[in-house]
Amino acid sequence: MTVSTTAPSATAALWADAERHLVRYGGAFTPEIIDRAAGSYVFTADGRKILDFTSGQMSAILGHSHPEIVDTVRQQIASLDHLYSGMLSPPVVGLARRLAGTLPAPLEKALLLTTGAESNEAALRMAKLVTGRHEVVSFARSWHGMTQAAASATYSAGRKGYGPGAPGNFAIPVPNTYRPDFTTADGCLDWRRQLDFAFDLIDAQSTGSLAACLVEPILSSGGIIEPPAGYFAALREKCRERGMLLILDEAQTGLCRTGTWYAFERDGVVPDILTLSKTLGAGLPLAAVITSEEIEQEAHERGFLFFTTHVADPLVAAVGNTVLDVLTRDRLDERARALGEFLRDGLTEMAGRHPVVGDIRGRGLLAGLELVVDRATKRTSDELGALVTRRCLELGLHMNIVQLPGMGGTFRIAPPLTATEDDLSLGLSILDQALGEACAAL
Repeated sequence: MTVSTTAPSATAALWADAERHLVRYGGAFTPEIIDRAAGSYVFTADGRKILDFTSGQMSAILGHSHPEIVDTVRQQIASLDHLYSGMLSPPVVGLARRLAGTLPAPLEKALLLTTGAESNEAALRMAKLVTGRHEVVSFARSWHGMTQAAASATYSAGRKGYGPGAPGNFAIPVPNTYRPDFTTADGCLDWRRQLDFAFDLIDAQSTGSLAACLVEPILSSGGIIEPPAGYFAALREKCRERGMLLILDEAQTGLCRTGTWYAFERDGVVPDILTLSKTLGAGLPLAAVITSEEIEQEAHERGFLFFTTHVADPLVAAVGNTVLDVLTRDRLDERARALGEFLRDGLTEMAGRHPVVGDIRGRGLLAGLELVVDRATKRTSDELGALVTRRCLELGLHMNIVQLPGMGGTFRIAPPLTATEDDLSLGLSILDQALGEACAAL
């Protein structure tokens, strides 16, 4: 255990200031003041060491304070940090070129931004301009960001009380194999019938102005839901039939987390526009929109405008180049696959001991564990999820649980790609103990 860096009285004062001066922006704050972080762990002001099973906000894929990221920031900020938005720098041009090198044709043109919401905002703006249309289709459990167009395409939370969203946004059902709505004769998800039904409804509601379909390859805030193999090829065909662009949001799945560089590789489907964020900056604010030369040219000719304060900033672009260096050199796609198998095996063993584990899903180091109080009925319990989450934190493990109506509590498990098997074993052990104690307490 580390030596406390902040006296108890100072910690209490920080909480008093937080309660007095901070706007609450999404539920309660985690009841810890974090003093520093390193690798797979964060350290509290009172000296506790907590294993971070969410990589910060699902972003720190190289762990916290990775030495090469730290060195890059120190060197870059001393020479070139920020520029007029119309100016270019070597880190920006280099990162755009290198990102294109990780992607299949025709994805080769990049716009470098700051957050996932901003990248989705830009992608939707580009799609609307190029197609001359405005309607957008997304999954009913999606999360694409909190800015206007991104929030209008977000259905998992935050829709009530803010007035109308952008016009022309439609939701389609999520192909959830654990909780199927359309079923085959043997009770499995009939995703083809579900998709046909969804687009029948879209066609009935559309004014003939369908511009884009914006979806996540694996829905994260929606409960770590991965559509079945073949789904995205069929979705792409639905888009082509209607002249829509397919936008894939790989904020959490991109850059090796799922065991491949990009999650869409599993399906052999190349999007018209790809958005990246979180993992690209490994915890720093960096995002990207990547598209084809053809789409970029059309957008440019139509006067595409996305001129922001921090577009193409050199400091974070330099960090993105270092992220690519480490991912490539250390083969972190292979590491994510191997550690993902280790993690899934541990979760599967845990399910054998705890009947409240209803489903295990995900890919690589993005795993989901859904809790139920009855495996037969898949009945849910918000209380159980809250108990397990709280006990994990007390035992030294930070977990994030998604609680959506009718879905139960699903833990989103996303440790850094640099985590060790010992880190994963510790996390599994703590989760195992928390599940046992929480179930006994119910």
